[in-house]
Amino acid sequence: MFFVWMVAIGVLYGVLNGLDVFSKINDLWADLQGSTGDPIVTPSLVFGGAAVIGAVNILLFTALATIGAFIYNLCADLVGGLEITLGERD
Repeated sequence: MFFVWMVAIGVLYGVLNGLDVFSKINDLWADLQGSTGDPIVTPSLVFGGAAVIGAVNILLFTALATIGAFIYNLCADLVGGLEITLGERD
């Protein structure tokens, strides 16, 4: 899922960059700041932020899956579960 996340961010970045959204944001930031400083939105910032968010999602989904499996096993032990007996037909 991390790879899919990064590809989606790359496609979205490509579309927005093609529409000159980031250059307009950088121009607006330079006008508000009063100088022609460094741009605020860069590819490394976008992909770095996406990588950090993806890594946090990996940790959170792993923890959530572990807790969910633990709760499911507790409920299955409490209720007794479902028992199926298979036999051959004569």
